[in-house]
Amino acid sequence: MKLRCMIVDDEPLALDVLETFIQRLDNLELVCRCNNAVEAYGCLQQEHIDLLFLDIQMPKLTGIDFLRSLAHPPHVILTTAYRDYAVEGFELNAVDYLLKPIAFERFLKAVSKVAAPEQHKTVVAAAAPPTFAQDYKEAFIYLKADKKMVKVMLSDILYIESLKDYIRVKTETKEIISYQKISFLEEKLPTDKFLRIHRSFIVALDKIQAFSATAVDIGKAEVPIGRFYKNEVLQVLNQNNLLET
Repeated sequence: MKLRCMIVDDEPLALDVLETFIQRLDNLELVCRCNNAVEAYGCLQQEHIDLLFLDIQMPKLTGIDFLRSLAHPPHVILTTAYRDYAVEGFELNAVDYLLKPIAFERFLKAVSKVAAPEQHKTVVAAAAPPTFAQDYKEAFIYLKADKKMVKVMLSDILYIESLKDYIRVKTETKEIISYQKISFLEEKLPTDKFLRIHRSFIVALDKIQAFSATAVDIGKAEVPIGRFYKNEVLQVLNQNNLLET
């Protein structure tokens, strides 16, 4: 089954180059080529897209802002003449970051990071965080903190707290403050390991030491259970045999 592709770029030459590259590969199919983000929105509403080649510097709405606006984006390969946006690309879980002019060999390497839909239910790019390994003990995520991309092992996380536009990730040994939405991490974290118990908190299920109807004890903290999350949280905790009967 072919990967259905869309190109978004305001430069006609860049569109032509990427279209030519796509046509060289039997496992790719070009569905849409768009000059701006508005056209791209229309295509995404009408067509199923597996892989998006997205330019960053475009008028009115940049590729980065367009990508942030998508609730469930396809796999994305960013294309740009500028190196300055690599960190933003990583934070948005882009598969790869191609610098113009793009060589076919480099294009091929980026595409090879995306598997066909029938081969893998979940596709994670090796070069782009968050990166989750099959073995949970080896799984990790990168978070931007203090102008660096900090590696955090998922198995070390106690809980994640929302601080409006930032998050606090608490482990047994450290605390990371990162400019990120908690909802973004909620979508990426494995649901059998982490649970949203409050609009401001996600906790690691295996780190819960005790709980009541209103809070969980985790590490040295007591984390509240939100009123609107209570029924689901207690159901999950009981299913995980965390409650003595």
